[in-house]
Amino acid sequence: MPRQVDHAGRRRIIAEAVCHLADARGLEGVTLRDVAASAQVSMGAVQRCFRTKEEMLVFALEYIGERISDRMRARLVKSPAQSAGTALGHAATEISLLSEEHRAEARVWLAFVAQAAVNKALAETLKANYTVLQDAFTRLISEADGNAHPALPLDAQHEARTLLALADGLTAHVLIGHLTPQAAQDVLHAHLSSLWERSARPPHPTSAAPSHRSPV
Repeated sequence: MPRQVDHAGRRRIIAEAVCHLADARGLEGVTLRDVAASAQVSMGAVQRCFRTKEEMLVFALEYIGERISDRMRARLVKSPAQSAGTALGHAATEISLLSEEHRAEARVWLAFVAQAAVNKALAETLKANYTVLQDAFTRLISEADGNAHPALPLDAQHEARTLLALADGLTAHVLIGHLTPQAAQDVLHAHLSSLWERSARPPHPTSAAPSHRSPV
């Protein structure tokens, strides 16, 4: 009886190999032959899982994006009693990949971002990943802001875009050594504090309506 092959598991193993090679060499150094060697499978096995190198890279990008999103969701459900504001801080910290344990993941992520600038399929995958993260930020900001000042809400989608861009940019600044992880955390926390200060600020009193009496 022929041995059953776990294609989903093999695709994940290949994605891990792509990420390992991308971390060591950048995406330019990722070849099907080297991926097969790193994953300890045959070239034929790689080609049966993926028709083209681009298809393999797209899957690897989806894989690493899902891994980051899963960690973010795990942080959100770990403490269900936490406020939406606290949850947002945890989520933003998670996706900014500032900790040493996520440094390799940050290098791989930025390698894909750079390649996506000239690869439409990777760009579309990245946009889908960013949309998922932005939607999660928007929901948390709306919830936290509604509890603070339901009568004067922030533009949650705009604030979510800003926060996502900040978190993503901090990844690069830490990776190249422009900021230390602690300095990047301070920038992120300062932005979140400013966000909640604006949210908690009471609305300005409405100015008295001007008189429209005709002159005597």
